[in-house]
Amino acid sequence: MSDIKLFEEKQVRSHWDDVEGQWYFSIIDVIEVLTTSDRPRKYWADLKSKLKKEGSELSDQIGQLKMKASDGKSRATDVANTPQLLRIIQSIPSPKAEPFKQWLAKVGYERIQEITNPEQSLNRARENWQKLGRSEKWIQQRMTGQETRNKLTDYWKDNGVTKNIEFALLTNIIHQEWTGLTVQNHKNLKGLKSQNLRDHMSEAELIFTALAELSTRQIAETEESMGLKENANSSKKGGAIAKNARIALESKTGKSVITGENFLPTPKENKKLK
Repeated sequence: MSDIKLFEEKQVRSHWDDVEGQWYFSIIDVIEVLTTSDRPRKYWADLKSKLKKEGSELSDQIGQLKMKASDGKSRATDVANTPQLLRIIQSIPSPKAEPFKQWLAKVGYERIQEITNPEQSLNRARENWQKLGRSEKWIQQRMTGQETRNKLTDYWKDNGVTKNIEFALLTNIIHQEWTGLTVQNHKNLKGLKSQNLRDHMSEAELIFTALAELSTRQIAETEESMGLKENANSSKKGGAIAKNARIALESKTGKSVITGENFLPTPKENKKLK
């Protein structure tokens, strides 16, 4: 949840820098929120030119970070920290400017609370899911699954898996083994783009994902898997356990565990998970 912040139910991509101790926000997302422009990139390009003509050095101070675009791919995009963003907001005539400033302050305060007390982060995640209409049963399963996931990634970190691409590769091995689909193909089935797949899983999909990741960690611990190759082997074995359980359940119910349903509010014809 930390990579996406919601302002009036609209997504603002964000990144917390542990070294600098500050948030960075996607400028394009902020402009889209404040202006409702259907061409936020052009709006930002024009605004940068305007600021430069006025003698502002702000555009020269703006950096870039890779963030997930709407098509699910990570691309470099202009980002600003809170002081920079406040300067940009001053140059955008919008009735939402003041509420957005208050939102920025709230986001910063909440992050400080979360660092001091990690439980705050979990509580906020629960609140966000409740606002999005998730049931308490679903939320509990989502949080339990996240705890299982965290224990697995902690094992990987401690045993020779260090690169983000390696984490993604191992995750995909587990997922493809138990579902028969790659993570991307599963997202495509659900009609997702930049959204988090797990946030749109059914209760059964969450349970089987957790089973696959729990099995993977316990197998890796038993076999003392080290590095990418050995952990990939454990991942395949762990995914197979969940696969066998899925097949057994489907044979009894006649229903597929893997579903194309999602929680997307649009398009209207999408069926919301119950």
